Amino acid sequence: MTAVAETENIAHLTGEVEFTTFYVNDILIGVDILQVQEINKQVLITEVPHAERCVRGVVNLRGEVITVVDLRIILGLEPATIGTDTRIVVLSVDGEKIGLLADKVADVVDTTWSNISATPANVKGVDERFFKGVCRLEKELLVILNVEEVFSGETIVSE
Repeated sequence: MTAVAETENIAHLTGEVEFTTFYVNDILIGVDILQVQEINKQVLITEVPHAERCVRGVVNLRGEVITVVDLRIILGLEPATIGTDTRIVVLSVDGEKIGLLADKVADVVDTTWSNISATPANVKGVDERFFKGVCRLEKELLVILNVEEVFSGETIVSE
């Protein structure tokens, strides 16, 4: 789906929205807070043999096994390096919990849907289909992640 089509899909949305924000590389990414289950510091990830390249492995969170995906790989960037600021952003996607590796967690951003603009054709060298739009903040640009596109069957495939 093109950024224009995606923006048209969110154009009908009104009112306030909160985004959980985090960095992947130097890109500030936002996810609708209603999709975020938790942010976890545990990064003891167990590798899964023969998994898709973007799947870093699984973690056990309070008895629940969560798949952890490296968003950097999906976006065409270098794989994430686990560091002291690394977090797992656990999302609810089609009733399943999936973790995204985040290089660093930022703040919750309150805005309105009317402040979301179309995604530029090339956001820092990544495919714009992964973003719903952008929101200009005081000091930087927040790109809104298209969670459904990131986890579509066409995105996560074995390489």
